[in-house]
Amino acid sequence: MTPTVSFADLLASAVTEPGIISCAYSQFHQYSIGNQLLAWGQCLARDLPPGPLATFPKWRELGRHVRKGEKAITLCQPVTLKRPAATTPDDTNETGAYTRFIHRPHWFVLAQTEGAELAPVALPTWDRARALAALDVLEIPFDLTDGNVQGFARDRAIAINPLNPLPHKTVFHEMAHILLGHTFEGLQADGDLTPRSLKECEAEAVALLCCAALDLPGVDHCRGYIQSWWGAGNPIPERSAQRILKAADQILKAGTRDREVAA
Repeated sequence: MTPTVSFADLLASAVTEPGIISCAYSQFHQYSIGNQLLAWGQCLARDLPPGPLATFPKWRELGRHVRKGEKAITLCQPVTLKRPAATTPDDTNETGAYTRFIHRPHWFVLAQTEGAELAPVALPTWDRARALAALDVLEIPFDLTDGNVQGFARDRAIAINPLNPLPHKTVFHEMAHILLGHTFEGLQADGDLTPRSLKECEAEAVALLCCAALDLPGVDHCRGYIQSWWGAGNPIPERSAQRILKAADQILKAGTRDREVAA
């Protein structure tokens, strides 16, 4: 895996190869899912044991130093830039800040360093009520008579069938519909609508990432659901992959206490 791999490629490997997400999350949970997968791939390519990840100055703060000759791990980092002011009278004169994502080689894993022992770090726990509150999503009673429906999203509310055998998976799926804007597309007066097949693929991919990261059951169900809606071997578009990774990060971050995402 190269440092400049696309988000679609990262997502494809995560969806099709069992164990990648949970392993990457356990080692790099302070970083975004995209960067977790990016760091994991570089460690495997270089035969480096995945482990705690930090910049050169941060390792020095922790009482460790990067060994001479070690090659840095590249992660994708958001950078805020400002548009230049218009220079001619005919220009729109629009200015403002915008974000670009840049790959930078600034990080090293524990195996590339020497020095003081590190205290063990526990994985953050995820809480459903905390996540719903943080993301301004309301959970309402399930009021459909169709017992085959496991849950639904409506505006900024979700409902889960009380007989659902995998309620956590459906919570992630329905929250994803809201965060991805699917529940509000019908209210828009203009603009293209996302095909239902892509909506379901996006939402279930978010559920897969969250279930796998938190080591919860349902990952295989997610894979089957994605294939039934999107087709086996059909690549997820790059734009959708970016949206999926972002939504999964939002859900995981919102439900964990005192979690700080590094990049």
